[in-house]
Amino acid sequence: MERKFLKTHEWYCEKCNKIGISDYAQHELGDIVYVELPSVGDPVEAGKAFGNVESVKGVSEVFSPVSGTVAEVNTDLESQPELINQAPYDAWMIKVTPSAPAEGLLSEEEYQKLIAK
Repeated sequence: MERKFLKTHEWYCEKCNKIGISDYAQHELGDIVYVELPSVGDPVEAGKAFGNVESVKGVSEVFSPVSGTVAEVNTDLESQPELINQAPYDAWMIKVTPSAPAEGLLSEEEYQKLIAK
């Protein structure tokens, strides 16, 4: 799965239109205990928060890499938020129907350079 990234550590798969948080982000957050996600049909806007991830360290907003409408929500995360810690690239949060192409995202290589700093 080819992913693009926001500097705020969210990933986006253009092929499957899924959004989640990166392995780096879940590692920095620590044990995730709760995830607050939007509902199907809700609008999302590129660069704006669409939900929250609560960990033992605090609450962090999750930002959308693309504008559009929520098509699907990963309901498994409601009862098992720790799935994000276990496999952040499998534990997607939402699937969107984009209203425009994603812009300004980092490639995997660019993102790895960012987090290496």
